[in-house]
Amino acid sequence: MACTAVHSRLMSRFVALAAALAMLLLGAGSATSASAVPAPAPLTNLAHLNFLLDTVPLPTVVGHTTYQIDGHATALAPWTYADRSADGTFRRVGGGDLNTATGYYGQGAFNADDIARAAVVYLRHWRLTGSSDSREHAFQTLRALTYLQTTVGPGAGNVVLWQQADGTLNPSATPAELPDPSDSAESYWLARTVWALGEGYAAFKDADPPFASFLQDRLHLALASLNRQSLARYGTFDLADGVPVPAWLVNAGADASAEAVLGLAAYVKAAPADVDARTAMGRLSEGIAAMSSGSVNHWPFGAILPWSKSQTFWHAWGGMAPAAVATASVVLHRPDLLLAAVKDAAQFTPQLLAAGGPDNLWSPTPGDAQIAYGADSRVESLVATAKAANAPGLLDVAAVAAGWFFGANPSGAPAYDPATGVAIDGIEPSGQVNHNSGAESTIHTLLAMLTLDANPALRAQALGITSTVAIDGLTVVEAESGTITGSGAVVRPASAWTGEALWSDGAYVALNAGGAVRIPVAASGQDRNVYPVVNQSEARAGSTAWAAGRTQLGSTPNGGAAGQGITDAPGRLFPFTLARTLPAGATAVVGTSSGAASVDALLLQPLISSVAVTGPGGDSTLYVSAARTPTTRTIQVPKGYLALQRAFDSSGRPVAAGHDGVAVGRSVRITVAAGGFTFVTLVRR
Repeated sequence: MACTAVHSRLMSRFVALAAALAMLLLGAGSATSASAVPAPAPLTNLAHLNFLLDTVPLPTVVGHTTYQIDGHATALAPWTYADRSADGTFRRVGGGDLNTATGYYGQGAFNADDIARAAVVYLRHWRLTGSSDSREHAFQTLRALTYLQTTVGPGAGNVVLWQQADGTLNPSATPAELPDPSDSAESYWLARTVWALGEGYAAFKDADPPFASFLQDRLHLALASLNRQSLARYGTFDLADGVPVPAWLVNAGADASAEAVLGLAAYVKAAPADVDARTAMGRLSEGIAAMSSGSVNHWPFGAILPWSKSQTFWHAWGGMAPAAVATASVVLHRPDLLLAAVKDAAQFTPQLLAAGGPDNLWSPTPGDAQIAYGADSRVESLVATAKAANAPGLLDVAAVAAGWFFGANPSGAPAYDPATGVAIDGIEPSGQVNHNSGAESTIHTLLAMLTLDANPALRAQALGITSTVAIDGLTVVEAESGTITGSGAVVRPASAWTGEALWSDGAYVALNAGGAVRIPVAASGQDRNVYPVVNQSEARAGSTAWAAGRTQLGSTPNGGAAGQGITDAPGRLFPFTLARTLPAGATAVVGTSSGAASVDALLLQPLISSVAVTGPGGDSTLYVSAARTPTTRTIQVPKGYLALQRAFDSSGRPVAAGHDGVAVGRSVRITVAAGGFTFVTLVRR
């Protein structure tokens, strides 16, 4: 039976045609006509985002105006937060402490970041569904956003971040934020303003040319600001712990720059003759791509690092970089930009999912809260890269990533309710849920739902994933859990933050020459890559040799780090790759130092990681390779089932014929390409 046919039938099963699919698989009878099946209800429900919206007055202020402000001195903006009450209702609140006498918050009721991203939600919903309400909400939130943009003076083009409920601007929030005042320099909120303006122009170009022209003028104003700030440094590089990093990223970030690129890509598609916008998009995209780091066997495993001032800090929120460079590669006809997106999507993201999902931080060890912003960034990036690179395997990964919203997360419960449009504000590593539902979480959940609604097959597959059964991926073993012999001690610094990374669990082991630490590890049935996390100092200090029993694994440098450069701390807290793998069954790793060493932890990576999920769509497992050669594994198939196997290489493309197909039997062999991944689904016969 051809793989494509079975996969097609599997997709049908995911949209509640289980009985018809069973008949197809058994060859009995005929399936219900697809035309007779009612279209599934959309996942995107704007009710809660609409609840967050409020009318905001637009006072007369020098340097701040908007479209049709004469006679229309109000607009719409979402409140920043929504606190959940015991009865399940929500109360809209602002950011910072509330002064009950003035009614002002330390930050404000509304902010440019959320207004911009809410506008993107409404724009995309309008374009996807034709909703007149969403068109009007897009129009009004864009008016509110452009009011926050400063139009005169040295900060022209920049954006004030905070606004009080009565419309008063608050350029210097409490607690203080940088830049301060918020429109004194470029910022994340300027980048997000570019995102909204670009998508706004593309949507209104034909529907409302005068308004589109206004948005175009404001986009040019924003670009003029970027061109005299970060983009003025285009082509120059700084050094971060000896690594050249682009000096022209917005706010020193691939994260901020990516959101600007998303807007510029939409704009340039609609206005291809705009050389200034095309140039800015190309330059920002080049800078983002230059932040690609690592590989299958080297931390961070192909991820695009978000911040040029650290080589060991990755975060999930603002993680749109792969989506940005993938989209830009198509719009600009620049296939060179696509490689960074493919490495992030096809190599890093499967490892991220197998380690437990979209943690807020890998710094450099994983293990932080998870939020909708990070989950959405993975879904959107996987879909954009799959389409740009013609890499269908990334859509299987995207389905697993999207399952986070429907219960495949550390809490085991849905993070979004399509019936109400309410999203949660986050999930702790323990599984504890923050049931508040503020603007950012709501917006990014809706962006993910819009992506699923625009891709029906992916939507159906994702809805079939509601629980994570098991994960077997990258894990952390603290060095201080070990036994020290010779000269050494456990150190707990006053702060876990080094200036560019975090000490895992707030502690490390300091070894002197001749000292050793024996770190216990759980036994495994397969070999694992070991990455000792060492704070490498600039001064030379020998090395630490690592062994497991009689197996010499390799060594890590204690010192000899390159110059600090633009980072905020000398040296680097880095997971080093060892030359040899940890043998299956090993229960301890020993590090022996020839000099002064600071050992934080061990990262253990199975040669084949996996994440098993289940739900209405059945049981599926994503197998992820960190091996240098193709790997086979035997799995057990329950009686009455067959295993559908789809194997992909390290770019998300199908591997050579012979590895895909349907396997029947109680035990079957699957193949995982070197550095690639294989998706296996159990289908009832």
